[in-house]
Amino acid sequence: MNETIESIKQMSAVTISREYGSGGGEIASRLAKRLRWQLLDHALVERVASILGTSQEEAEIHDEHVEGVLTRVLTCMQYLYPAMLASFPPEAFLSDEAYRDTVNRLVKAAALRGHMVIVGRGAQLLLANRPDVLHVRVIAPLEQRVAYVMQREEVNRARAVARIHRKDHDRAKYIEAEYHRKPEDASLYDLVLRASFLDLESSVDIICLALQHKARRLFASSSSAQHLAGLSPYPGPLVDFHPSRN
Repeated sequence: MNETIESIKQMSAVTISREYGSGGGEIASRLAKRLRWQLLDHALVERVASILGTSQEEAEIHDEHVEGVLTRVLTCMQYLYPAMLASFPPEAFLSDEAYRDTVNRLVKAAALRGHMVIVGRGAQLLLANRPDVLHVRVIAPLEQRVAYVMQREEVNRARAVARIHRKDHDRAKYIEAEYHRKPEDASLYDLVLRASFLDLESSVDIICLALQHKARRLFASSSSAQHLAGLSPYPGPLVDFHPSRN
């Protein structure tokens, strides 16, 4: 048990990717409390806004979102007709590139600091090459997500469905635009949780178990082929099934 605790301490972070309304954000919060690690979620938006000297509302526009047409037009006009746009506030020209670069720096710095639970922001790709990070994806059936959003945000069904579709679309476009990958690609994660019959605490239990096993694999003195221990060859000759083409 002590070996497990010590090995987990050497892990740097857990990234949580989530479908909107799946409960991924709440699972991340509970996980951080369970591990006594720091949570990096929506508060990151406030931190980025402070660094870039803009409003939180403006930062929200760029969070997990690709640049809109209006922003591109304003940025272009800033260089072509600066006098015409002199009355516009500075935050009107915040680019996706500036926001993204700042977010990426903060996420990487958080992972270096260690003991972080990082929600979204492409962290599963940004930290993909770090073996001391566990990557988790949380999904759930649409109807369950609709009920979750209706309860948490106190909106009607139509509003909940619209928000789910918009947020999922924005997050997917963000990942595709920045990393040329799809967030639902299971190969990006160590663990994909379908929170259909699992409650929030059970989901946290499973993530903790996965974290323990990845930590043991990385930092224990056992062989890298430990997962093959106890396996014997298949008995008899290998026979592949070929469906009939009649």
